[in-house]
Amino acid sequence: MFNEVYAPSTLGIFLREFTFGHTKQLAAVAREHLIALAARTPLLAGADERMFLDIDSLLRPVYGHAKQGASFGHAKIASRALLRLGLSPQITTISTATAAPVIAEAQLRSGKAASGRGAAYQLKQAITTAKAINPDAPILVRGDSMFGTKKVITTCIQRGAEFSLSISRNKRINAAIAAIDEAAWTPVHYPGAVEDPDTGALISDAQVAETPYTLRLARGRTLTVRLVVRRVKDARHLDALFPVWRYHPFVTNSALPVDQADITHRRHAIIETTFADLIDGPLAHIPSGLFAANCAWLACAVIAHNLLRAVGTLAGGHHAVARGATLRRDLINIPARFAAPARKPMLHLPAHWHWRARWKALWHNVIGYPIAQPRAA
Repeated sequence: MFNEVYAPSTLGIFLREFTFGHTKQLAAVAREHLIALAARTPLLAGADERMFLDIDSLLRPVYGHAKQGASFGHAKIASRALLRLGLSPQITTISTATAAPVIAEAQLRSGKAASGRGAAYQLKQAITTAKAINPDAPILVRGDSMFGTKKVITTCIQRGAEFSLSISRNKRINAAIAAIDEAAWTPVHYPGAVEDPDTGALISDAQVAETPYTLRLARGRTLTVRLVVRRVKDARHLDALFPVWRYHPFVTNSALPVDQADITHRRHAIIETTFADLIDGPLAHIPSGLFAANCAWLACAVIAHNLLRAVGTLAGGHHAVARGATLRRDLINIPARFAAPARKPMLHLPAHWHWRARWKALWHNVIGYPIAQPRAA
């Protein structure tokens, strides 16, 4: 169906022409592309209620000794931490309560780069993009402990966004957790939690509580926020005489109830679905030995990912939140052929195809042709 498709070698020549400045221009194109998609498709349905910005990084392994920027970074495989040679993309996504995440910002870094390096600037750009999509939508920034820094929190406050960020435990955090009254701990009702049929109590050892906490920001400034702590029984000490708890703290300035704040914060893990789509697609391989070329490849991957998400929303149904592999299998990689009977172009598709209605809905949304009406008998 498509002509003039670049061969891999030709595409490699094109990517190697990119410089650092060109990659920044291509990243700006990706931002404008996302804003235009959101204006023309229901890409971020439910954004009026709240938009979630999730930031995280991953390590993509490389094997060539001549890869620019490749260095040994920390990775976890089968629950084992190890050093691995690779490059580290940092990704920021935008999602809503009902819409799958799309990529707002992506930056390629060396493998040894710390997870939080450059996060404040990337969030500044992502918040600007989110406000361009919906200026009135409240924004909540979520991240793990590598992003719970002074710079990130200051950026969120300056840009008018709420935050829900995990923080590393230290003496002050441990003292604040120890000061929480035992009666303040309440069970948290996670989706899928099991209730006792007789008493209605939750069969779960996860509990949550909150306490005020004062953060020390730059230039001597302070900020009082909510320190929300989730605790679970340590599986290594189930037979202990007294419960041994593991604590997971995060800070937030949102007004959500404490249990909803914890559930909302834990949904930060939705960014892993975006990572899975990228690893299963364009980031399965880092193609070039030049760092700028790989940066351009990452920007193209962002555009393709967001375009695929828009395709799913136009098709409707479960495709609106389906994985990238499902969208490619059901709507992109389909058997078809062109014919021209009586010099009229005709596209032949499978006759008994399960996704026929969804693909036709996508076709009419993209092409804009009216649906043909059956002739009267």
